[in-house]
Amino acid sequence: MRTIYIAISIIVLAVIAIIAIYIRKKSQKPLSKLETFAFLLVILGMFFGENRLVGYSFIGIGVLLCVIDIIKGLKK
Repeated sequence: MRTIYIAISIIVLAVIAIIAIYIRKKSQKPLSKLETFAFLLVILGMFFGENRLVGYSFIGIGVLLCVIDIIKGLKK
């Protein structure tokens, strides 16, 4: 059952990434280093999902970095 959840989460993340790339191409704004690092941490969290402490830590840090990047973008 866990493998099904992992597969679904990877598919959903891939769809979100494709949508994000499509939207970015319209605005021609490249990803910032912070966004790229946060995205990488979320992906690592999914791959290390078997160990909940490590997996959830990566996902949590990735989401936190995304929120920080959004706040920085709103201030500009």
